[in-house]
Amino acid sequence: MRSMRQLITFCLSLSVSVQIVYAEKYDVVVYGGTSAAVTAAVQAKRLGKTVVIVSPDQHLGGLSSGGLGWTDTGNKAVIGGLTRDFYHRVWKHYQKKDAWTWQKQNEYGDKGQGTPAIDGKQRTMWIFEPHVAEQVFEDFVREYQIPLFRNEWLDRKQGVKMSGKYITSITTLSGKTFAGRMFIDATYEGDLMATAGVSYHVGREGKNVYGEEWNGVQTGILHHKHHFGPKAVKETISAYRMPGDTSSGLLPRISGANPGKYGSGDGKIQAYCFRMCLTNHEANRVPFAKPAGYDADRYELLLRIYQAGWRETFAKFDPIPNYKTDTNNHGPMSTDNIGYNYDYPEASYDRRKEIIKEHETYQKGWLYFIANDPRVPQEVQQKMRQWGLARDEFKDNGNWPHQLYIREARRMVGQFVMTEHELLKKRPTPDSVGMGSYTMDSHNVQRYVTPEGFVQNEGDIGVSTHGPYKIAYGSLVPKKGECGNLLVPVCVSSSHIAFGSIRMEPVFMILGHSAATAAGIALEQNLDVQDVPYSMLSEKLLKEGQILETPPEAKYGRNGVDPAKLKGIVIDDSQARLTGAWETSRSSKKFIGTSYSHESNLRDGKAAARFETKIPKAGRYEVRFAYTPHSNRSSKVKIKLIHASGEAEQTINQKKIPPLDGVFISLGEYEFSPDQTAVVKVTNANADGYVIIDAVQWIPVSN
Repeated sequence: MRSMRQLITFCLSLSVSVQIVYAEKYDVVVYGGTSAAVTAAVQAKRLGKTVVIVSPDQHLGGLSSGGLGWTDTGNKAVIGGLTRDFYHRVWKHYQKKDAWTWQKQNEYGDKGQGTPAIDGKQRTMWIFEPHVAEQVFEDFVREYQIPLFRNEWLDRKQGVKMSGKYITSITTLSGKTFAGRMFIDATYEGDLMATAGVSYHVGREGKNVYGEEWNGVQTGILHHKHHFGPKAVKETISAYRMPGDTSSGLLPRISGANPGKYGSGDGKIQAYCFRMCLTNHEANRVPFAKPAGYDADRYELLLRIYQAGWRETFAKFDPIPNYKTDTNNHGPMSTDNIGYNYDYPEASYDRRKEIIKEHETYQKGWLYFIANDPRVPQEVQQKMRQWGLARDEFKDNGNWPHQLYIREARRMVGQFVMTEHELLKKRPTPDSVGMGSYTMDSHNVQRYVTPEGFVQNEGDIGVSTHGPYKIAYGSLVPKKGECGNLLVPVCVSSSHIAFGSIRMEPVFMILGHSAATAAGIALEQNLDVQDVPYSMLSEKLLKEGQILETPPEAKYGRNGVDPAKLKGIVIDDSQARLTGAWETSRSSKKFIGTSYSHESNLRDGKAAARFETKIPKAGRYEVRFAYTPHSNRSSKVKIKLIHASGEAEQTINQKKIPPLDGVFISLGEYEFSPDQTAVVKVTNANADGYVIIDAVQWIPVSN
């Protein structure tokens, strides 16, 4: 029998040996369990590096396996490398007959979105069930034999050890230490980045910080249908418990009367929600239960929205295979828990858990309220009762998603900051390591009281990037001198509004792949990550199938017309100076450039577009205007032209098909002086439908 001293000595030796196992030095330490974390680790292993995933999560894949199965892809032609392999593996899964447990494959459609969910030609599938995505990530880790430590949370107080400007190891709350030569922070929160002392920002920058149009407080900008106004709720709604009585107090879920000055910065972030996997297939349906802490009073505003005639509750129940949905926020009061996440990025782990639980209670209560409260319109309630949670998803979490949609938290301020100027191609982007293409999309940030006493949402923005854009390598690395061995592919260096597009899951995977490739080169060349030669990096990325610039066939898609191939001078709607709530669209079968724009059918007289160009040579020009026709267009679109002799006005009927190639209508012939600025102005004043702008063309007329 061992003595007490021998037992203590044995235990100490065991403790030391365990610590040594976890303190093994890896080439690359990836912190995070997101989709970007997995692609980064796989790529590091493919490069022959030793790598470990230290995941604070139990489940791999983040949002990609956490309910976001209706992938926000943008232009799929710019998705390559390991990311495309992920969607190929999803496709392979759904080629199996037993993958279709509740539904036949030929019964599954794509809700008319224009791009098929199943792309047999490219052998990819972009829409999927949560458990399928998670299995693909698990397969990646298993096949590449990547060490994975789950439920390991970084000690944010003293868990990052530095030697000068280099991280040497990270330690988790459980006491495990992971030493490495290179580190990748692939979390949604950027905890490793922040603890390492790297510069970052939380909230919206003011418009003046980067000279952007769409950053900062956006009062008065009513994009989409997630607000109170003509496009969503046809009548104004009082913010007070007793309509019009300020002394009665505000309704729940309304912050107050000071949203901030238009264009100013703040510390607020876009709303979070859970991307729920629901089903109306009875054999797999779990009815919505009343959550602990349920309070029907929280949804009083929703009742008023219904009373005002709103009926779009089910507009974002997007279908994924096997009679399930990826259900997202839609409308003025939906699953987004507006205003209840501001402290999440910097919060302690315990406080974050409280925020996550509050979001869960709110969202489960939203479902239960609609399905059960007798005041909800009967037709809405009856339909909601047909839905429930999918019994075969998230089985270890009560069929509820394990990942809250952290749409935005910390954002690094790195070697290069991506802004709307790069996304809109107003400025060139250096050193591309991947591409994005989705709309600059911010969900609402706050719900406030207007000066008139009505409720309004603020912060929802949807601005087209007019085609794919490059993402700079400098946005993945800290400023030179801050940290020489850290890459950040999720909390990338970008402004709030630019991150609204970059934050898509396929882009995170792309950047995870590229970050690991850069880490591999830095290791081999003994360089700081800021000094990785771009020529070497780009050559390797291209060989691995990454897309670093827009393929010619992808720029305009099937329906877009290249303006450069048209006669004369062509100014696209993407080049026009816009005021008001313009939105882009690609739903028509033919348009100029990458898209066309409309003013949301607001009929408020506030939307205007100004097309202008320098006329290089004096003479007579025919001026043509392009629009996409439809029966819902305005029949009296006002257009004003400026030419050498003054101004001319036209009114056109956009319900009719344009007579010139079905795209353009002639506005007449006019004389122009040399170097004159020719102008065409369009407004929605007195419109009786959607006003469309697509392009303006000036064609020289031969004598």
